[in-house]
Amino acid sequence: MVLRHVFIMKKTLETRLFGSIKKTRGILIDFGLVVITLVLLIGLFVFKANHLGLGWSLLFFYTVLITVFQLFRLLAAIIFPPLLARTSYANKDAIEHYWPMVTIVVPCKNEEAAIAHTLTMCFHAHYPKDKLEVIVINDGSTDNTAAEIAKVKATFPDLVVIDWEKNKGKREGMAAGFRIAKGEIVVQLDSDSYIEPSTFRNMILPFAHPEIAAVCGHADVANAKENFITKMQAGYYFVAFRILKAAESVFASVFCCSGCSSAYRKDVVLPIMDKWLNERFMGVQVKHGDDRSLTGWVLKQGYKTIYTHRVQAYTIAPSTVKQLFKQQVRWKKSWVSNAYFTFGYIFKTDPFVGIFYFTPLILISFLTPFVAFYNIYFLSIEKVRLPVMYLLGGIIITLLYVLYAWRYTKGKNRYIQYFIVWQFLTVTVFSYILYYSFAKFRDQGWGTR
Repeated sequence: MVLRHVFIMKKTLETRLFGSIKKTRGILIDFGLVVITLVLLIGLFVFKANHLGLGWSLLFFYTVLITVFQLFRLLAAIIFPPLLARTSYANKDAIEHYWPMVTIVVPCKNEEAAIAHTLTMCFHAHYPKDKLEVIVINDGSTDNTAAEIAKVKATFPDLVVIDWEKNKGKREGMAAGFRIAKGEIVVQLDSDSYIEPSTFRNMILPFAHPEIAAVCGHADVANAKENFITKMQAGYYFVAFRILKAAESVFASVFCCSGCSSAYRKDVVLPIMDKWLNERFMGVQVKHGDDRSLTGWVLKQGYKTIYTHRVQAYTIAPSTVKQLFKQQVRWKKSWVSNAYFTFGYIFKTDPFVGIFYFTPLILISFLTPFVAFYNIYFLSIEKVRLPVMYLLGGIIITLLYVLYAWRYTKGKNRYIQYFIVWQFLTVTVFSYILYYSFAKFRDQGWGTR
């Protein structure tokens, strides 16, 4: 019997030891790849400066800034998992007994194809039924959304339905849910998204720590295999969540807890709800970027916002060029207004993040259209010179992101390679939508499919 216990202890120690070594080796390999990439890019910078006569020009400064910034994000994403483990599962005894009342709020408009599935998956969440509430707000739908909601209520009588004849907007729908929610934690869910039931509780666990007031889950594209457009977005979504939001989560400052799957501490949101509802920018009431804006208000109060890869959500992505364009315009409008709002508080609440993360993000976003035009359009057409060096730098960074994603998913992500195409479109097309959205900001509305 004693020998048996010794053998078990030996196997346990070996498993933990070699498991730790394997994780450490994986992190070291990722860091090594980043260092090698940095060396290659420094060589590229020197070549640009010496042979193209760039020197310390604005263009050269931009190249250095965007490269260092993108590598910085990747490095933060690499160290994210162990940091999250310590943050959200530090006191396991407290976590085990943490089962707060939770309310899921689903605002919707004209979502007859998806709303029934979304609501059904909410009721299938692996969480005590007596501690789970589901509220749906039918925001003036003109299709069969109301009928689909009625079918779900026939199966799940506890579904709370708010039915508006006239459209008031997603933000008002979210607010209505917050006001009547019985839950201490409110999960905000887009009408075309759902959370994998077995991962639902992982959305709630981080709230055991009182300083955390908003949590964003990981979202993938549910209709990824539909066509090339959805495959590109599938690649982008993985990078946007697992790398970009993970990087922000290292500093507990995720700037946008996406509507695909996010949760908030109700007693933090209610006091600032009127301010959030009545935001104004360029003389009009803001009706875009509801999730990004609400996250910003949470951060402004001094609370932490994090991303967790332990929550798996799925969302339906645009499948046509028209839908994709509407999505990009809506996202860019959200980004413009919230960038202005965030500048008003970030340097007070977290100077480090404001200086070393948010400021470079702003500069890169606004400068990219001009730099891309100069390199791709002006040099290629006017000067008949191929922007090889400009494109090469972007390709190296993009491939590094793809390689990390491939390693992280052990090659199981079938769409990550499409991120390369998405990045190309971001530089050549999508970046210009930022200024178009600024010009069209007064045009309000849901802006969805």
